[in-house]
Amino acid sequence: MKVIKFGGSSLADAKQIKKVCSIVLSDRQRRIVVVSAPGKRDGNDTKVTDLLISLAQTCRDNGDVDAALDAVVERYSSIAKDLHLGKEIVNTIKNDLKGRISKQTDNYNMFEDLLKASGEDNSAKLVACYLQSIGENAEYVDPKEAGMILSNEFGNAQVLPHSYELLAKLAERDTIMIFPGFFGYSEDGDVVTFSRGGSDVTGGILAAAVNADVYENFTDVDFVYAANPKLIENPFPIPLFTYEEMRELSYAGFSVLHEEALAPVYKKGIPVNIRNTNNPDAPGTFIVPDKTAPKPTLPVAGIAADTGFMTIHVYKYMMNRLIGYGRKLLSVLEEEGISFEHMPSGIDSISLIIREKNCPPEKLDRIVKKYKEELAADSVSVDKDQAIVMLVGRGMTKNVGVSTRATAAFAKANINIRMINQGSSEVSIMFGVEAKDAKPSVIALYNEFFN
Repeated sequence: MKVIKFGGSSLADAKQIKKVCSIVLSDRQRRIVVVSAPGKRDGNDTKVTDLLISLAQTCRDNGDVDAALDAVVERYSSIAKDLHLGKEIVNTIKNDLKGRISKQTDNYNMFEDLLKASGEDNSAKLVACYLQSIGENAEYVDPKEAGMILSNEFGNAQVLPHSYELLAKLAERDTIMIFPGFFGYSEDGDVVTFSRGGSDVTGGILAAAVNADVYENFTDVDFVYAANPKLIENPFPIPLFTYEEMRELSYAGFSVLHEEALAPVYKKGIPVNIRNTNNPDAPGTFIVPDKTAPKPTLPVAGIAADTGFMTIHVYKYMMNRLIGYGRKLLSVLEEEGISFEHMPSGIDSISLIIREKNCPPEKLDRIVKKYKEELAADSVSVDKDQAIVMLVGRGMTKNVGVSTRATAAFAKANINIRMINQGSSEVSIMFGVEAKDAKPSVIALYNEFFN
């Protein structure tokens, strides 16, 4: 059995959906199909998910709800018409959206999740309807009925362990199952979504639940490349990554795969195959367990950068002699419900790297105050608008001078490195730079290691 997932660009219009269905039907092992909401048809278009967010905001602000609703329905109606489907499916989608709007509550995050999830949910109904119209034994699968049970965290849900046992029963069905990605249900029965791009996560969960032979993730590129094709012209294609390498790159802004998508398949050792809907004959890129990967031929496998970070620098003289000081620093973050991303340290200093979106100004003020007053730090400073740049590759452990080449590349590009951190696995080196230097950093490192 194979679990196969299609992104929004693969479902943007009727032509793309026909490609998707052709790919599914070309291999009868492809029995569970995870679909995203329709994406952009061209550069000037709007994704359905963004239309749904706009609809939720319009409802909240008492705007022209009918116009916002019609904009969403029109996307599905256009697809249904070009697929020669009847009006019944369009009416089903429209009534579904109206029903969701009628459930507006004071909890906006809950309401927005309810509306956002309709993008994938109705996309699945539409694809299932088309397959049935051409005589295939296909069905739409309701995530609630199937057992996709998630934590009660709107917009950032996590799968609950007992979901896997419930979802495993899907393997007993003999249909082509069209499963909506991106969302599930809390134990209280509320719709909750993963973070943006979470259909990748749905596919990973389902692949692990049914012990799939492979998880195929179809997008709009032939391979995963060493760097973002939007920054580098004709970047080097990488045919194989390990879980660890891809996890590092996804975390740092590699947009090919959601950073949480690999966790479920990692535990089962299920390979992931990234492929192109528009060129299904291309073998794509495989992501495999570290122990099954062949020896790397290059020192670096990929380069990625992400912005939106801040750094809290804490200095206290003789910090290294103060037992429990690091724990106390982190306990302050815990009290505010904030996770840290990295924690480089010196003899008398610790730097805490945090995503800015997770630390609003009022929380940051409280943290700084506690560090100064309760922990008696000599100085506390905050740098905002920071970026992290990741240089990733198993080959770095066997090649001397990788960090020297990297720092030389930064110097040549006149980029100031604010921080360097290398994990114990030596699979990645993280560089901290100003946000404005994120893209130039990727270009500089790519030119050093791949040109």
